[in-house]
Amino acid sequence: MKRTLTILAIGMALVFALNAPAGAKTEFISIGTGGTGGVYYPYGGGVAELWSKSVPDVKAVAEVTGASVEHIKLAHKGETVVGLVMGDVAVAGFTGGEKFDSKQNILSMATMYPNLLQIVTLKKSAITNVEEIKGRNISTGSPGSGTNFMAETTIKALGIPLDSYSDSRLSFTETANALRDGTIDVGFWSVGPPTSSIMDLATTHDIHIISLTPEQTAQVLAANETYSGVDLKGGTYNGVDDAVSTIGVWNVMVCQGTLTEDMVYQLSKVLFENNDYLFKIHPAAAYTTPENAVKYSPIPLHPGTIKYLKEKGIEVPAKLVP
Repeated sequence: MKRTLTILAIGMALVFALNAPAGAKTEFISIGTGGTGGVYYPYGGGVAELWSKSVPDVKAVAEVTGASVEHIKLAHKGETVVGLVMGDVAVAGFTGGEKFDSKQNILSMATMYPNLLQIVTLKKSAITNVEEIKGRNISTGSPGSGTNFMAETTIKALGIPLDSYSDSRLSFTETANALRDGTIDVGFWSVGPPTSSIMDLATTHDIHIISLTPEQTAQVLAANETYSGVDLKGGTYNGVDDAVSTIGVWNVMVCQGTLTEDMVYQLSKVLFENNDYLFKIHPAAAYTTPENAVKYSPIPLHPGTIKYLKEKGIEVPAKLVP
């Protein structure tokens, strides 16, 4: 599937190039999103439409991918220009830690919105504590995804051995289907709520979203400083009426560190100044503001973004200047 999508993306790039006005050089921008059952996919598609329409000589295409970890590796190798990633994964990539063998060539373009860890099971399973995954069949998200990264960080922080359960590592849509079919007992999502795959599951089955205890939350926050304790609002999903105690992390739009300042300036300017357009695609886009870029970016900003922020009179902290 990924190979087919890549071929299609290349084909689209050629079409764009052949139909560009004489003398104009069309810049092809690929945006790594994620699976179709999460927020990255519609959000990234909206960004691609926006840039293609509003940035001169730019044609952007959103690609379905394995998500955060894969995006950073692809950007580092120059195969994807922009990637939507979770903040904890961005830090690991920028510093060369965790699942990265070396420091990756990435910088932050914008801070998007916060993700919440959502640990889902069916009510009939009677599972109420995340530590009950021992001996169970679960899904911690697709390999290379930010969900898998956050899920395993959480599990290890709680002292749960990674070999104490069977992990299918499925995409969001596959995880929902596996819960529906009874082939797994617990599924992990790290995504901006509400997300379509959980919403769809909740319309056909009674679901339960597992809360973290105060002690568990403290253990996880101690393991990763990019996380914060948050509540999933009651009523977000059908049948889940009470607030759920969980953890959150901000999502970041990263780009190749070698992109020109002028290009990133144009992209970030259009992104920030058309927030109302993205909001119509998904309400999580309300968080994609210039102010949040400097408040929540976990890694340094690209010089092109910094140029735009300074034009708007926003002070950029020294720690965010590459």
